[in-house]
Amino acid sequence: MAATSVLSPLGFALLRRLSDGKLHSGEALAAATGVTRARVSQILSASEAAGFTLERVRGVGYRLVDPVPFLDRDAIVAALRATAPRLKIEVADSVDSTSTELLRRAARQAVDRQVLVAEWQTAGRGRRGRKWTAVAGGSLTFSLGWRFEQGAGFLAGLSLAVGVALGRALDAAGFKDIQLKWPNDLVHRHCKIGGILIEISGDALGPALAIIGVGLNVRLPSTARRDIAQPVTDLAAIDKERALDRNRLLAFILAELYELLERYAREGFAPFVAEWQRRHALQKKPVRVLLPDGSVAAGDVVGVDASGALVLDQRGRRVRLVSGEVSLRRG
Repeated sequence: MAATSVLSPLGFALLRRLSDGKLHSGEALAAATGVTRARVSQILSASEAAGFTLERVRGVGYRLVDPVPFLDRDAIVAALRATAPRLKIEVADSVDSTSTELLRRAARQAVDRQVLVAEWQTAGRGRRGRKWTAVAGGSLTFSLGWRFEQGAGFLAGLSLAVGVALGRALDAAGFKDIQLKWPNDLVHRHCKIGGILIEISGDALGPALAIIGVGLNVRLPSTARRDIAQPVTDLAAIDKERALDRNRLLAFILAELYELLERYAREGFAPFVAEWQRRHALQKKPVRVLLPDGSVAAGDVVGVDASGALVLDQRGRRVRLVSGEVSLRRG
């Protein structure tokens, strides 16, 4: 319940004031937000449950020990400049899920090229209905709506193409050796660092709307890692010396996504196959694939085809898989 309290609009208002790393008195915080000093103290005491560390100096005030540069629409737009001119960008403190919210909006308005990024998701979603764990100030979670004239078949490789864009953006931002794992994970040394969720609606032959959801671990505390049932890492661990600016990082990602999606709309996944395979963490390796029906397919990864399906070599026989959970086969 504490995390729910601090991640309310009032909680964010207080934390944004503390994001400069300076000491702020309880009186000043109370006056700025229109609540009592006792309420300020209550909210800030609860903030540690959401991963924030506070210093309290008696008679002086509060400060964030590790100041968090919060997401800021103007900073994102400024960093993008003219590289993605038609994107409409919105930053929210808290939503249940950025993808769920864009899907709701799509029922009553156009969300083509609309970006919704959130500091906090109360019900973030991954593949197969799984929960996506994120922390305020330490994650990058956003969704992008994109309208295609073609239908669902043409979009089968979209999540893989989005992975290519993310890989390019992280390269440009200075984070090396981040790889892709079929069908929609980003990994570093086989630890998950991000994921992609694509949801498509529309006619079978088109047009179709894709809601492209992305989650990246920027600075994931140990308390959050305990909730995740697989090995994970974050960008801060990959480069401990780098000052992480999530606004600038998001601008890199949106610029790459914009360019890639424009080309995908014309040519599909085929132009990105070779690059995706170069980035694949399990390329040419022996793997096990847990299929949706509970059965297991094993073989050596040949690569992916032009539709994004995974191709395995099973002792000379080629097998094509369109969904499943992949793991390295050992022994």
